[in-house]
Amino acid sequence: GGRGPRGRPRGYRPVVLRNRRHITSPVLSSAHIVSARKVVRRMPSSRDRLHLYVLASGSKGNCSIVAGPGGLVMIDDGLSRREVLSRMEACGLRPHDVRALVLTHEHGDHTGGIAVWHRAFPVELFASEGSTELRRALRELPFNHFAPGETLELAGMRVDTFSTSHDVANPVGFRFSCDGDAIGYATDTGIMTAAMRSGLRGARIIALEANHDVPMLACGPYPRYLQDRIRSDRGHLSNEQAASAAAEVVDERTEHLIAMHISQENNRPSLAVRSIAETLGAELDDELGSTATLERNGGLPSLHIRAAGQNRPVAIL
Repeated sequence: GGRGPRGRPRGYRPVVLRNRRHITSPVLSSAHIVSARKVVRRMPSSRDRLHLYVLASGSKGNCSIVAGPGGLVMIDDGLSRREVLSRMEACGLRPHDVRALVLTHEHGDHTGGIAVWHRAFPVELFASEGSTELRRALRELPFNHFAPGETLELAGMRVDTFSTSHDVANPVGFRFSCDGDAIGYATDTGIMTAAMRSGLRGARIIALEANHDVPMLACGPYPRYLQDRIRSDRGHLSNEQAASAAAEVVDERTEHLIAMHISQENNRPSLAVRSIAETLGAELDDELGSTATLERNGGLPSLHIRAAGQNRPVAIL
Protein backbone atom coordinates (compact mmCIF):
# COMPACT_ATOMS: atom_id res chain seq x y z
CA GLY A 1 0.00 0.00 0.00
CA GLY A 2 1.13 3.53 -0.87
CA ARG A 3 4.09 4.77 -2.83
CA GLY A 4 7.67 5.51 -1.96
CA PRO A 5 9.51 8.80 -2.42
CA ARG A 6 10.26 8.11 -6.09
CA GLY A 7 6.68 7.29 -6.99
CA ARG A 8 7.07 3.52 -7.18
CA PRO A 9 4.94 1.21 -5.08
CA ARG A 10 6.49 0.64 -1.68
CA GLY A 11 8.57 -2.52 -1.66
CA TYR A 12 9.37 -2.23 -5.40
CA ARG A 13 12.72 -3.89 -5.79
CA PRO A 14 14.23 -6.61 -7.94
CA VAL A 15 14.52 -10.24 -7.01
CA VAL A 16 18.20 -11.16 -6.79
CA LEU A 17 19.31 -14.76 -7.27
CA ARG A 18 22.70 -16.09 -6.29
CA ASN A 19 24.13 -19.55 -5.89
CA ARG A 20 23.91 -20.85 -2.31
CA ARG A 21 27.56 -21.87 -2.30
CA HIS A 22 28.68 -18.27 -2.82
CA ILE A 23 26.52 -16.62 -0.15
CA THR A 24 27.70 -16.15 3.42
CA SER A 25 24.92 -13.92 4.73
CA PRO A 26 22.36 -16.03 6.62
CA VAL A 27 19.56 -13.82 5.28
CA LEU A 28 20.59 -14.49 1.69
CA SER A 29 21.21 -18.16 2.30
CA SER A 30 17.67 -18.75 3.50
CA ALA A 31 15.73 -16.49 1.17
CA HIS A 32 17.86 -15.73 -1.93
CA ILE A 33 15.91 -12.46 -2.22
CA VAL A 34 17.39 -9.07 -1.39
CA SER A 35 17.53 -5.62 -2.90
CA ALA A 36 20.00 -5.45 -5.76
CA ARG A 37 21.31 -2.18 -4.30
CA LYS A 38 22.86 -4.17 -1.45
CA VAL A 39 24.83 -6.56 -3.63
CA VAL A 40 25.46 -4.87 -7.00
CA ARG A 41 27.67 -1.76 -6.84
CA ARG A 42 30.02 -2.09 -9.82
CA MET A 43 30.58 -3.78 -13.14
CA PRO A 44 31.96 -7.32 -12.87
CA SER A 45 35.73 -7.44 -13.29
CA SER A 46 37.34 -9.97 -15.61
CA ARG A 47 37.54 -12.35 -12.67
CA ASP A 48 33.85 -12.06 -11.83
CA ARG A 49 30.89 -13.92 -13.22
CA LEU A 50 28.61 -12.40 -15.79
CA HIS A 51 25.32 -10.99 -14.50
CA LEU A 52 21.88 -11.03 -16.14
CA TYR A 53 19.18 -8.50 -15.29
CA VAL A 54 15.73 -9.14 -16.75
CA LEU A 55 14.07 -5.74 -16.45
CA ALA A 56 10.84 -6.97 -18.05
CA SER A 57 9.72 -10.03 -19.98
CA GLY A 58 6.32 -10.45 -21.60
CA SER A 59 4.01 -9.21 -24.33
CA LYS A 60 3.78 -5.69 -22.83
CA GLY A 61 7.48 -5.00 -23.10
CA ASN A 62 10.87 -6.73 -22.98
CA CYS A 63 14.29 -5.55 -21.90
CA SER A 64 17.25 -7.36 -20.37
CA ILE A 65 20.82 -6.38 -19.56
CA VAL A 66 23.99 -8.45 -19.40
CA ALA A 67 26.81 -7.03 -17.28
CA GLY A 68 30.30 -7.90 -18.44
CA PRO A 69 33.80 -6.74 -17.55
CA GLY A 70 33.61 -3.81 -19.99
CA GLY A 71 30.12 -2.55 -19.21
CA LEU A 72 26.51 -3.39 -19.97
CA VAL A 73 24.85 -4.82 -23.07
CA MET A 74 21.11 -4.28 -23.42
CA ILE A 75 18.98 -6.96 -25.08
CA ASP A 76 15.92 -5.40 -26.74
CA ASP A 77 14.03 -2.40 -25.40
CA GLY A 78 10.27 -2.44 -25.49
CA LEU A 79 9.82 -0.16 -22.47
CA SER A 80 9.64 3.58 -22.01
CA ARG A 81 12.92 5.31 -21.17
CA ARG A 82 11.52 6.28 -17.80
CA GLU A 83 10.65 2.67 -16.98
CA VAL A 84 14.05 1.37 -18.09
CA LEU A 85 15.82 3.97 -15.98
CA SER A 86 13.64 3.20 -12.96
CA ARG A 87 14.30 -0.52 -13.18
CA MET A 88 18.00 -0.04 -13.83
CA GLU A 89 18.21 2.16 -10.76
CA ALA A 90 16.46 -0.54 -8.71
CA CYS A 91 19.16 -2.96 -9.86
CA GLY A 92 22.02 -0.58 -9.10
CA LEU A 93 22.82 -0.09 -12.79
CA ARG A 94 23.81 3.15 -14.52
CA PRO A 95 22.57 4.01 -18.01
CA HIS A 96 25.91 5.47 -19.06
CA ASP A 97 27.49 2.05 -18.53
CA VAL A 98 25.45 0.61 -21.43
CA ARG A 99 27.90 -0.01 -24.27
CA ALA A 100 25.63 -1.60 -26.88
CA LEU A 101 22.12 -2.84 -27.62
CA VAL A 102 21.46 -6.14 -29.40
CA LEU A 103 18.10 -6.99 -30.93
CA THR A 104 16.42 -10.40 -30.94
CA HIS A 105 13.74 -9.36 -33.47
CA GLU A 106 11.64 -6.44 -34.60
CA HIS A 107 8.28 -6.86 -32.85
CA GLY A 108 7.14 -3.73 -31.01
CA ASP A 109 7.26 -5.25 -27.54
CA HIS A 110 11.00 -5.65 -28.08
CA THR A 111 11.77 -2.44 -29.98
CA GLY A 112 9.28 0.25 -28.91
CA GLY A 113 11.73 2.09 -26.65
CA ILE A 114 14.92 1.91 -28.72
CA ALA A 115 14.65 5.19 -30.63
CA VAL A 116 13.97 7.26 -27.50
CA TRP A 117 16.69 5.46 -25.56
CA HIS A 118 19.22 5.96 -28.34
CA ARG A 119 18.54 9.69 -28.52
CA ALA A 120 19.33 10.02 -24.82
CA PHE A 121 22.10 7.39 -24.66
CA PRO A 122 23.64 6.86 -28.12
CA VAL A 123 25.27 3.44 -28.07
CA GLU A 124 26.18 0.92 -30.75
CA LEU A 125 23.14 -0.94 -32.09
CA PHE A 126 23.22 -4.47 -33.49
CA ALA A 127 20.52 -6.44 -35.32
CA SER A 128 20.37 -9.41 -37.66
CA GLU A 129 20.18 -8.79 -41.40
CA GLY A 130 16.66 -7.82 -42.45
CA SER A 131 15.34 -7.22 -38.93
CA THR A 132 15.19 -3.45 -39.20
CA GLU A 133 13.88 -3.04 -42.74
CA LEU A 134 10.12 -3.19 -42.15
CA ARG A 135 9.90 -0.67 -39.30
CA ARG A 136 10.64 2.94 -40.15
CA ALA A 137 11.71 3.79 -36.60
CA LEU A 138 14.34 1.05 -36.81
CA ARG A 139 15.45 1.85 -40.37
CA GLU A 140 16.30 5.37 -39.29
CA LEU A 141 18.64 4.21 -36.54
CA PRO A 142 22.35 3.42 -37.17
CA PHE A 143 22.14 -0.34 -36.70
CA ASN A 144 25.10 -2.60 -37.40
CA HIS A 145 23.86 -5.79 -39.07
CA PHE A 146 25.10 -9.35 -38.67
CA ALA A 147 24.17 -12.75 -40.01
CA PRO A 148 23.03 -15.35 -37.46
CA GLY A 149 26.02 -17.44 -36.57
CA GLU A 150 28.42 -14.51 -36.54
CA THR A 151 30.21 -13.49 -33.36
CA LEU A 152 30.32 -10.02 -31.80
CA GLU A 153 32.76 -8.62 -29.25
CA LEU A 154 30.90 -6.32 -26.86
CA ALA A 155 31.72 -4.95 -23.39
CA GLY A 156 34.55 -7.41 -22.93
CA MET A 157 32.36 -10.38 -23.85
CA ARG A 158 32.15 -12.74 -26.78
CA VAL A 159 28.56 -12.69 -28.10
CA ASP A 160 27.66 -15.64 -30.29
CA THR A 161 24.47 -15.22 -32.31
CA PHE A 162 22.17 -18.03 -33.40
CA SER A 163 18.88 -18.42 -35.27
CA THR A 164 15.57 -18.92 -33.49
CA SER A 165 12.15 -19.54 -35.12
CA HIS A 166 9.57 -16.75 -35.00
CA ASP A 167 7.24 -15.02 -37.45
CA VAL A 168 9.64 -12.17 -38.20
CA ALA A 169 12.43 -11.52 -40.69
CA ASN A 170 15.47 -13.06 -39.01
CA PRO A 171 15.09 -13.80 -35.28
CA VAL A 172 18.11 -14.56 -33.13
CA GLY A 173 19.25 -15.51 -29.66
CA PHE A 174 22.58 -14.89 -27.96
CA ARG A 175 25.29 -16.57 -25.94
CA PHE A 176 27.43 -14.19 -23.88
CA SER A 177 30.71 -15.62 -22.64
CA CYS A 178 33.84 -14.47 -20.86
CA ASP A 179 36.57 -16.33 -18.98
CA GLY A 180 34.68 -19.63 -18.92
CA ASP A 181 31.35 -18.14 -17.80
CA ALA A 182 28.32 -18.01 -20.11
CA ILE A 183 24.74 -16.74 -20.36
CA GLY A 184 22.38 -18.19 -22.97
CA TYR A 185 19.35 -16.15 -24.05
CA ALA A 186 16.50 -17.29 -26.30
CA THR A 187 12.91 -16.05 -26.33
CA ASP A 188 10.12 -15.76 -28.92
CA THR A 189 10.62 -19.02 -30.77
CA GLY A 190 8.20 -21.73 -31.82
CA ILE A 191 10.67 -24.60 -31.80
CA MET A 192 14.05 -25.51 -30.40
CA THR A 193 16.40 -25.07 -33.35
CA ALA A 194 19.71 -26.91 -33.64
CA ALA A 195 21.49 -23.56 -33.42
CA MET A 196 19.60 -22.74 -30.21
CA ARG A 197 20.57 -26.07 -28.73
CA SER A 198 24.23 -25.39 -29.39
CA GLY A 199 24.02 -21.78 -28.24
CA LEU A 200 22.32 -22.51 -24.92
CA ARG A 201 23.85 -25.82 -23.86
CA GLY A 202 25.90 -25.69 -20.68
CA ALA A 203 25.57 -21.97 -20.01
CA ARG A 204 25.63 -21.10 -16.31
CA ILE A 205 22.53 -18.96 -16.76
CA ILE A 206 19.91 -19.93 -19.34
CA ALA A 207 17.02 -17.60 -20.16
CA LEU A 208 14.49 -19.65 -22.13
CA GLU A 209 10.97 -18.88 -23.28
CA ALA A 210 8.04 -20.67 -21.61
CA ASN A 211 5.21 -18.64 -23.08
CA HIS A 212 1.95 -20.53 -22.63
CA ASP A 213 0.13 -23.39 -20.98
CA VAL A 214 -1.58 -25.37 -23.77
CA PRO A 215 -4.92 -25.93 -21.96
CA MET A 216 -5.07 -22.28 -20.86
CA LEU A 217 -4.39 -21.12 -24.41
CA ALA A 218 -7.10 -23.42 -25.82
CA CYS A 219 -9.68 -22.19 -23.30
CA GLY A 220 -8.52 -18.58 -23.16
CA PRO A 221 -9.71 -15.36 -24.80
CA TYR A 222 -7.54 -15.51 -27.92
CA PRO A 223 -9.28 -16.21 -31.26
CA ARG A 224 -8.41 -19.42 -33.06
CA TYR A 225 -6.13 -17.82 -35.65
CA LEU A 226 -4.01 -16.27 -32.89
CA GLN A 227 -3.90 -19.54 -30.98
CA ASP A 228 -2.70 -21.28 -34.15
CA ARG A 229 -0.01 -18.64 -34.63
CA ILE A 230 1.23 -19.04 -31.06
CA ARG A 231 1.32 -22.85 -31.35
CA SER A 232 3.05 -22.84 -34.73
CA ASP A 233 6.73 -23.54 -35.38
CA ARG A 234 7.17 -19.77 -35.78
CA GLY A 235 5.23 -18.87 -32.65
CA HIS A 236 6.11 -19.38 -28.99
CA LEU A 237 7.30 -22.28 -26.85
CA SER A 238 4.75 -23.82 -24.50
CA ASN A 239 5.65 -24.86 -20.97
CA GLU A 240 6.01 -28.47 -22.13
CA GLN A 241 8.22 -27.49 -25.05
CA ALA A 242 10.35 -25.34 -22.76
CA ALA A 243 10.74 -28.22 -20.34
CA SER A 244 11.79 -30.54 -23.15
CA ALA A 245 14.22 -27.93 -24.44
CA ALA A 246 15.64 -27.41 -20.96
CA ALA A 247 16.37 -31.12 -20.70
CA GLU A 248 18.51 -30.80 -23.83
CA VAL A 249 20.58 -27.77 -22.81
CA VAL A 250 20.92 -27.89 -19.02
CA ASP A 251 23.98 -29.73 -17.74
CA GLU A 252 26.06 -29.72 -14.57
CA ARG A 253 27.43 -26.27 -15.41
CA THR A 254 23.97 -24.68 -15.41
CA GLU A 255 23.06 -22.95 -12.14
CA HIS A 256 20.05 -20.83 -13.15
CA LEU A 257 17.21 -21.41 -15.59
CA ILE A 258 14.86 -18.46 -16.08
CA ALA A 259 11.47 -19.00 -17.75
CA MET A 260 10.87 -16.02 -20.05
CA HIS A 261 8.07 -14.26 -21.93
CA ILE A 262 5.29 -15.82 -19.85
CA SER A 263 1.84 -14.92 -21.16
CA GLN A 264 -0.33 -13.09 -18.64
CA GLU A 265 -3.47 -14.42 -20.32
CA ASN A 266 -2.43 -17.99 -21.13
CA ASN A 267 0.05 -19.01 -18.45
CA ARG A 268 1.15 -18.64 -14.85
CA PRO A 269 4.73 -18.50 -13.58
CA SER A 270 4.08 -21.45 -11.28
CA LEU A 271 2.86 -23.59 -14.20
CA ALA A 272 6.01 -22.87 -16.18
CA VAL A 273 8.29 -23.57 -13.20
CA ARG A 274 6.43 -26.78 -12.29
CA SER A 275 6.64 -28.13 -15.84
CA ILE A 276 10.37 -27.50 -16.11
CA ALA A 277 11.03 -28.75 -12.57
CA GLU A 278 9.20 -32.02 -13.17
CA THR A 279 11.16 -32.70 -16.34
CA LEU A 280 14.53 -31.92 -14.74
CA GLY A 281 13.77 -33.68 -11.45
CA ALA A 282 13.89 -30.50 -9.37
CA GLU A 283 11.91 -29.95 -6.17
CA LEU A 284 9.58 -27.00 -5.70
CA ASP A 285 10.88 -24.59 -3.06
CA ASP A 286 7.43 -23.98 -1.57
CA GLU A 287 3.77 -24.79 -2.10
CA LEU A 288 3.34 -21.78 -4.40
CA GLY A 289 5.61 -23.41 -6.95
CA SER A 290 7.13 -20.14 -8.09
CA THR A 291 10.71 -21.41 -7.73
CA ALA A 292 12.37 -24.82 -7.72
CA THR A 293 15.80 -26.25 -6.94
CA LEU A 294 17.70 -29.27 -8.18
CA GLU A 295 20.30 -30.30 -5.61
CA ARG A 296 23.27 -32.07 -7.19
CA ASN A 297 25.73 -34.51 -5.71
CA GLY A 298 29.49 -34.53 -5.85
CA GLY A 299 29.96 -30.89 -4.94
CA LEU A 300 28.26 -29.67 -8.12
CA PRO A 301 26.29 -26.41 -7.89
CA SER A 302 22.52 -26.55 -7.48
CA LEU A 303 20.19 -25.60 -10.32
CA HIS A 304 17.69 -22.84 -9.49
CA ILE A 305 14.56 -22.44 -11.60
CA ARG A 306 12.28 -19.40 -11.56
CA ALA A 307 10.25 -17.20 -13.91
CA ALA A 308 10.91 -13.65 -15.07
CA GLY A 309 7.96 -11.30 -15.09
CA GLN A 310 6.48 -8.22 -16.65
CA ASN A 311 6.35 -5.94 -13.64
CA ARG A 312 9.38 -6.63 -11.48
CA PRO A 313 13.05 -6.88 -12.49
CA VAL A 314 15.03 -10.02 -11.70
CA ALA A 315 18.79 -10.06 -11.17
CA ILE A 316 20.72 -13.31 -11.69
CA LEU A 317 24.29 -13.02 -10.44
